[in-house]
Amino acid sequence: MWFKRKNLVTLLILCLLLYISMRLTEFDLSKFRDFRNMIDFLAQWFPMDTSKFPGMVNDSLETVGMAFLGSFIGLFFGLPISFIAAWNTSPSKPVYHLSRFALSFMRSIPEIVFGLILLTALGLGPFPAVLAIAFHNIGVLGKLISELVEASDPGPQEAMKAVGSKNWFAHLFSILPQIWPNVLSHYFYRLEVAIRTSLVLGFIGGGGIGQRLFNDFKTFQYSSVSLDVLIIMVIVVIVDVLGSFVRNRVI
Repeated sequence: MWFKRKNLVTLLILCLLLYISMRLTEFDLSKFRDFRNMIDFLAQWFPMDTSKFPGMVNDSLETVGMAFLGSFIGLFFGLPISFIAAWNTSPSKPVYHLSRFALSFMRSIPEIVFGLILLTALGLGPFPAVLAIAFHNIGVLGKLISELVEASDPGPQEAMKAVGSKNWFAHLFSILPQIWPNVLSHYFYRLEVAIRTSLVLGFIGGGGIGQRLFNDFKTFQYSSVSLDVLIIMVIVVIVDVLGSFVRNRVI
């Protein structure tokens, strides 16, 4: 039977954790009783103010550029590191543990923390935001790709070594073709995340549509905020469709 004593204990622990979390976060659905304030607030979003649309498009392109470049740099450096951070392709145990620690360290620091440090050191603008996205993505993509490397079929690699190929050559041409579709899948997912991250980085001076959105909110220009949000949604949908198209072509 599926019902066992340990299942009951697990359920009770889950309920206890939910209760504690709700108390800590002041979770209260009764606050939704009066929707009038929310309706009045949303009513100020329409009609949309399209007078600033050309500037919003430029800021949106800047945001996409930040996300794309930061994610690409993360993939560019994370891909080779992932091979030395995988147990089946790492040259030695010390290198393996050191690379895993480095990836964990970079992954554990949120982009906004990197952004605050770099924006303070390098000044305001999109360049520090690109570096913040890149540093975090090196850790994330390096970790994800290393797991793909470890789960790859060892047969092609052993066959290439049997005919005299060097280790790095065998790793590159026997493992990479197997994992490449999944690598692209991870990359486009991280690109979507980077677009949302670049919005947050814009709040602290990173530029792009995020900074415009923050300024519009701060100056109560809600009719412009609605268009900002719409443009952001369109960007995310386009990136998702593009990612699916590329993955299907590669697979």
